[in-house]
Amino acid sequence: MNNLQIINQNGQLLVDSREVAEMVGRQHKDLLENIRGYIKHLISGDFRPTNFFVESTYKDSLNRNKPCFLLTRKGCDMVANKMTGEKGVLFTATYVTQFEKMEQQLAQPFNLPSTYKEALFMLIEKEEEREQLYTENLMLGQRVAEYEPKITYLDQILSSTDSVTITQIAADYGMSAQKFNKILHESGIQYKINGQWILYTKYKSEGYTKSKTTDVLRSDGTTKVVMNTQWTQKGRLFIYNILKAKEIYPVMDIQVDKQLKLVSGSKR
Repeated sequence: MNNLQIINQNGQLLVDSREVAEMVGRQHKDLLENIRGYIKHLISGDFRPTNFFVESTYKDSLNRNKPCFLLTRKGCDMVANKMTGEKGVLFTATYVTQFEKMEQQLAQPFNLPSTYKEALFMLIEKEEEREQLYTENLMLGQRVAEYEPKITYLDQILSSTDSVTITQIAADYGMSAQKFNKILHESGIQYKINGQWILYTKYKSEGYTKSKTTDVLRSDGTTKVVMNTQWTQKGRLFIYNILKAKEIYPVMDIQVDKQLKLVSGSKR
């Protein structure tokens, strides 16, 4: 708990909401939802929300911007007041101590050295502080890498509602559509008839696929209707579980697994 990092942003002392969530044993997304609720009440009561919570962003493991908040001391007070039990007490004690420590450091007057010896000692002290800060930043980066939720292929499926082509799914696995269809055929999932892949009877009524028609222009100027099979997100999840049992994984999951192994290896 005592490792809470206080951020000095243009003289304003702040704490990252991710650190707060970690300290109190909560999901970051749940804390964000609570903070947004506090902000609505503050606005309705004519209070300035930025005196409590400052909107910010961070980069996740896929280099995407994700929301977070920077909490002032008042913001920490508000979060702590909603908590009970040991974690609430320890969080309160930690942030109060760390804020006071930082405030005392900022309040210390800066005295110019009067001798060469004093200047030398001051230079050594500042260099040690710089090295300590660098080390703490490395440790913070390590903690972010460890606690940042990894986005997996399964998360991507569950967050989408559109149907997709087999070419799109195959690309997720780093394969061609032809090779992917062959794997599904050999797995007893589908067979081909009149140029279209059709699910076997036991899977037809599960809502895994949709048939879509496409008008194809012939060389003589006439058109013909072609039936194409597209996979729903339910079907995509079905494929994911089938191939996972065969130890065939999407490229995204393989990359996430590598990241986790790198983080794990850096601890040793």
